[in-house]
Amino acid sequence: MYWSISELKVRGKRAFQANYWPSVLAALILTLTASGTSVSSSGGFPIGQNFIKKEGQSIWQSIQQYLEENPAQVILIISGVLLSLAVVILLKIFLFNPLEVGCCRFFRKNVEAPAKLKAIGEGFGDYGHVFGTLFRRDLFIWLWSLLFVIPGIIKSYSWRMVPFSLRDEPELSAKEVLLRSQGMMRGHKWHAFLLDLSFLGWILLGLLTFGVLNLFWTQPYIQNTNAALYLKLRGEE
Repeated sequence: MYWSISELKVRGKRAFQANYWPSVLAALILTLTASGTSVSSSGGFPIGQNFIKKEGQSIWQSIQQYLEENPAQVILIISGVLLSLAVVILLKIFLFNPLEVGCCRFFRKNVEAPAKLKAIGEGFGDYGHVFGTLFRRDLFIWLWSLLFVIPGIIKSYSWRMVPFSLRDEPELSAKEVLLRSQGMMRGHKWHAFLLDLSFLGWILLGLLTFGVLNLFWTQPYIQNTNAALYLKLRGEE
């Protein structure tokens, strides 16, 4: 199936401009969702405050001495890290994953006709299926990224349509959703990369405006265009 970058961008821009403010808000939510899992687990803890390598000691001996002299601080740091991880996991299950699916659902509908923001709520329909599928996607992308960055990027393009398919085809299992996205993106990953690259100028301009342009123009434009790509690959014109 052939598709042109200019065609999709025209369709995405038209959908964005026809439903401006809901698109801006949905893109903002999606952006916050994407950055929400990067919560740092080390902030606020006095790590290494009393750790000083003494002369004649190896690093390992210094660490052992620090652990022996500061057990309460070590327990506090470990507890804080575990608590942070637990909070991130819970947010991922109950908030970030459903919001990602819901926002993609909004943009998918918006390309066809101006959608209402309440469409985002459709992402909260099935916690188990949404979490299980996106967890599997994220885990596989991470594992592929361990082989070097490029394999992880390629796989992220393979599974780009997962959040869209989750609601369009709820009867599919997690494995089937991943395979469905792989099939849709087969032969289109490089072209999709070029589509993303075509927004680089807008993104750089957004940096010059301290993110204001990205918030009110670039991100909504990108997300509507990405939904247009999904519909194109599904053969829905």
